[in-house]
Amino acid sequence: MEIIATADSMTQAEKLLRAGVDRLYIGNSQFGLRLPHSFSVEELHEIVHLAHEQKKKVTIAVNSLMHNEHMEELPAFLEELAEMKVDAVACGDPGAIMLLSEMNRPIPFIYDAQTFVTSAEQISFWEKQGAIGAVLARELTEGEIKAIAESLPIPVEVLVHGPTCIHQSKRKLVTNYQRIVEMEDDTSKERGLYLREPNDETSQLPIYEDESGTHIFASEDVSLVPYLADLYETGLQTWKLDGVLAESDNFVQIAALFVEAKEAIIEGQFVAEYFVNKLTELQPKTRKLDAGFYLKNPDDVK
Repeated sequence: MEIIATADSMTQAEKLLRAGVDRLYIGNSQFGLRLPHSFSVEELHEIVHLAHEQKKKVTIAVNSLMHNEHMEELPAFLEELAEMKVDAVACGDPGAIMLLSEMNRPIPFIYDAQTFVTSAEQISFWEKQGAIGAVLARELTEGEIKAIAESLPIPVEVLVHGPTCIHQSKRKLVTNYQRIVEMEDDTSKERGLYLREPNDETSQLPIYEDESGTHIFASEDVSLVPYLADLYETGLQTWKLDGVLAESDNFVQIAALFVEAKEAIIEGQFVAEYFVNKLTELQPKTRKLDAGFYLKNPDDVK
């Protein structure tokens, strides 16, 4: 059973490891998508060393939308990761996977092709190419997730808390709009820009730009706290906490709560209502909690 969490700084990484997180998910924004922070190679090396000292693991995101310029620079980056002995990289680009296989010291990879990872057959194909795990699309329902997990010999990762990206464009959509209306403003994640649904004045869809383009998120954070025991019993025991939009210390507290939930489940003392109430207390008021696609009818998902 494994709890994975993103990290936005060296300080937060240390706090998350102390809180009981089993694996850190970090990277550099040149090769990884929607990271809370873009770490330098030197910083990545330091965090990997720190995690390994505590018998914990690190996954490096290599799941960006790869273009020619990425492929030219990726081999050197992968060699740096191999040198620091990272535990795995998360990637879904076949070219990146090919580069991994050609390395003198291949790095284990977790198959992560974003919204495309929707069937056991697809994951099974990449498992035969060496994948040690897979990241499920966040648009899958309960039945679909369980059917996939029951068919595979490798662990599949489920988002149990955090935001869902509902649109990405390689284009700078906000910047293009600003040019049209003749204005200039910061479009980074730190600026805190939102979109609103046309018929819902209370909706807030976070939007920001970085070197991978434009990212738009749902207005709610996914929370599968009420269903954690069920996930565990089904064999879905790789849980992801995504703090890309979270406040640093608050995210550490949320991670600690999931570690507590994990321990309660293992000991047979999990009470869903207690953990639902605790998470509600910690959750920022501007971000509602929702089960995402988990409880939807697959026929209703379009």
